[in-house]
Amino acid sequence: MSLFEQSLPEIHNKLHAKELSVSDLVDQAYQNIGAREEKVKAYLALDEEQARARARQLDDRLVSGEEKGLLFGLPVGIKDNIVTNGLRTTCGSQFLRNFDPVYDATVVEKLKAADTVTIGKLNMDEFAMGGSSENSSFYPVRNPWALDRVPGGSSGGSAAAVAAGEAYFTLGSDTGGSIRQPASYCGVVGLKPTYGLVSRFGLVAFASSLDQIGPLTKNVEDSAYVLQAIAGYDAKDSTSAKVDIPDYLSGLTGDVKGLRIAVPKEYIGEGVDPQVKETVLSALKVLEGLGATWEEVSLPHTEYAVATYYLLASSEASSNLARFDGVRYGVRADNPENLLDLYHQSRSQGFGPEVKRRIMLGTYALSSGYYDAYYLKAQKVRTLIKQDFDDVFAKYDVIIGPTAPTTAFKLGSQVDDPLTMYLNDILTIPVSLAGVPAVSIPCGFSDGLPVGMQIIGKAFDETTVLRVAHAFEQNTEFHKQRPQL
Repeated sequence: MSLFEQSLPEIHNKLHAKELSVSDLVDQAYQNIGAREEKVKAYLALDEEQARARARQLDDRLVSGEEKGLLFGLPVGIKDNIVTNGLRTTCGSQFLRNFDPVYDATVVEKLKAADTVTIGKLNMDEFAMGGSSENSSFYPVRNPWALDRVPGGSSGGSAAAVAAGEAYFTLGSDTGGSIRQPASYCGVVGLKPTYGLVSRFGLVAFASSLDQIGPLTKNVEDSAYVLQAIAGYDAKDSTSAKVDIPDYLSGLTGDVKGLRIAVPKEYIGEGVDPQVKETVLSALKVLEGLGATWEEVSLPHTEYAVATYYLLASSEASSNLARFDGVRYGVRADNPENLLDLYHQSRSQGFGPEVKRRIMLGTYALSSGYYDAYYLKAQKVRTLIKQDFDDVFAKYDVIIGPTAPTTAFKLGSQVDDPLTMYLNDILTIPVSLAGVPAVSIPCGFSDGLPVGMQIIGKAFDETTVLRVAHAFEQNTEFHKQRPQL
């Protein structure tokens, strides 16, 4: 059995018993990367020298018997829009191909404090704008389950690395589904926490009112361990929430008796692949057999979610990406005629087509004469979407449906059709607009490709979301299946 197939407590116990070293774990990571990365393309940068040096430091601590947390020594991958001190952070963009940050994001600091080892930076859609990881300006990521398929996006590298065994766990970011959708396509567990639970300090901003960092893991228990390490208030993030952080592990009881589940008819209706729908309905029967009940409900404003999201997210992207001007950091055009030409040439050369598309859409929505008609109206619809969730959560504990309407599609099949690409996030976007937590877990297969089930909870009630996911996982075997690369 690969070291990365062993449970986190098993690895922890072996480290304590000196049957295993941190260097062994890091060796396993780089061996797997060496054997599989040419096919998968999950990484943009590796940090092997520093990773092995850190592994030796942690091995010295093993010998001295210092107290060690459960994440001690684990090799992790970091999405390339989360800054890492001294390790290049490109956001998958040519604009930042030479950017070496001088500080760590808060989540990276927290993982270092938990004694993990950073293996490298993970491939992604440029500036997190995309749903297939084909918008990386370096090279597309491939799905380990079928190399001619996309891994999802924008955290496609983060999901593919876990599925391929190239990291024990990874961090991704989720703006409209960018953790959950790739988790579904790659057959792993992807958690988007409540907005404000995990610090965004050091996450390169796409849409600041939507972005949230979360873990991608091979099972729900690991997700709870990682969330425990990275959650919490951060004074450096003005949107960070001052809430008590519960013991997420203690909530993994396996007990869902009396749990009330809502299943939105919009999530299992038109546009959802019949096999995906049937797979999720079969998963609901598992929870029903454990004592939960479910009823069909309506989230009536779901049909407006995609349009609302792309107006708001693009507007925020237009504002956030204005800082990339060729003056302070990133690429700078050669021999501009004047300052305006410097801006024009640098942005033209540095940004890819999808980023330019969203900047233009957002700038238009924010412009004089159109702000009220588009941006302001979208904000009002966002309130209605959140109200839909509040109404359902007044009667039910969780909402469940498919994570994505289909399984992973073929590379290149939608790259020239942005509207179809955008609709792949129709089931994850409403959750992001409402700011509530959700996890995608493997619940079956369709034609050999993984299907993800999305479990959505009340704000800051990750405990219930993880409990339901864990109960399902303990009574099925889907999370144990791995692609044969």
